[in-house]
Amino acid sequence: MIRILVIDDHKMFLQGIGNILDQEEDMHIVALCESGEASYDLLKNNSVDLVLLDIQLQTMSGLDICKYIRKEYPKTKVLMLSMLKEESFITQAMSIGAHGYILKSSGQEELLKAIRIIQSGQTYFSSEVTQVVMNSLRFDSDSSKNKKQAPKISKREKEVLQLIVQEHTTQEIANLLFISLKTVESHRSNLLAKMGVRNIAGLVRKALEFNLVE
Repeated sequence: MIRILVIDDHKMFLQGIGNILDQEEDMHIVALCESGEASYDLLKNNSVDLVLLDIQLQTMSGLDICKYIRKEYPKTKVLMLSMLKEESFITQAMSIGAHGYILKSSGQEELLKAIRIIQSGQTYFSSEVTQVVMNSLRFDSDSSKNKKQAPKISKREKEVLQLIVQEHTTQEIANLLFISLKTVESHRSNLLAKMGVRNIAGLVRKALEFNLVE
C-alpha cells in the first residue's frame, strides 16, 4: 500500500486528486493538505511513502517543502505536480531531490503510472517536462544562442522584484503591497527559481540583465 500525502492549495483540484487515488487498491490517502505549514505536522505524525506536491502555494514555495522533506524524511518520495513548465523550476526540483515532475495537464493514467514508478525506486518525468530540459540543454550548447530570454514573471512577482532591487526589507514589501510576510517569501522563492539563482545578489543581477525592473 502506497501511503500518499497530497499538498495543493486549490481545493477543487485537491478533491479531484483525492477521488482518483481513492479508487486505487494499492494507494491510501494519508491526507489532503491545503498548506505547506499544515503538511509539516502531517509528516511528523504519519508514515508517508510519497508526497504529491504543487510548486506554487499561497504562503510557501513547494520547492522549499520538497527540500525540507528530502532532508528530514529521506525515505519519502516527492512527485512535483504543477502547471509550471519553465526549465528553471524543473531543474531546481531535480537538483533538490524531487523524484519526479509532471504537469497538471497530465491525464489520470500518467499520474498513477508516475506514482507507481517512483514508489518502485525509479524517477519519473513526463515527456513534456523531459523535452523542456532537453531543449534547454541543446540551447545552452549552441554558442550562437548563448543569450537566454528573460523568464516570464507575473505582475505581482515583478512588483516584489522591483522592491527587492530597491533594497526594501521583507516586512516593508509586505506593507507596501498589503500582503503577508509568507506571501512575500513565496514570491521571492519563485523568483529565485525562475531566474536560476541562489541568493538576492544573483536575483538583482539577473533582474538588471533582463531589464525586468526600472
